[in-house]
Amino acid sequence: MPAKPKQEITGFLEYVFDLYQSMKTNEIKLVYEGKITHQITKAFISLAEAQMEENEEAASVQRVVFHVLVECLQNISRHADVYESGNYLYSGKGIFLVSNTAEAFQITTGNAVLKEKILVLTEMLDNINEMDDSHLKDLYMKQMRDGTLSEKGGAGLGLIDIRRKTGNKLEYHFLPLTDKLSFFLLTAIIPRIK
Repeated sequence: MPAKPKQEITGFLEYVFDLYQSMKTNEIKLVYEGKITHQITKAFISLAEAQMEENEEAASVQRVVFHVLVECLQNISRHADVYESGNYLYSGKGIFLVSNTAEAFQITTGNAVLKEKILVLTEMLDNINEMDDSHLKDLYMKQMRDGTLSEKGGAGLGLIDIRRKTGNKLEYHFLPLTDKLSFFLLTAIIPRIK
């Protein structure tokens, strides 16, 4: 295999350094892009557990972080829409980031969704974000009892549960990918001190 020209290597290394600097600036501790599997979920939990033990994080915060990690990863694996870009097929894939500051952990996920789902997702998220704890609990129980399942088996329970466990509104955005797809970004914020 021929060696790469020095300029190409320098450009790539500069990109890596810029990425590193950006991650440090934004306090991103973990990034993953790809298919979410059970083994990936276990690995993330182990990494998060090691970091939180090192930082002597409160047990109550650790439990919430683990719970939200699993829910967010399951949302990608179960609900990411399949799409093709060039010669590459995206199925059950997305991006996953964990960052933390002195005040909170932030878990951000991103995955492709069909544009036709944006209105339903927006209404669901806005509804969940506007509810107080009592109404969230009632909605959760109602969905457990008789929730309407999507074609992928979801009833919005994961989103409701993340909102309940974190005590914070869910931040979300939709960015256009193609004329039929958008990239759905969701951020859950978990306070470090309860």
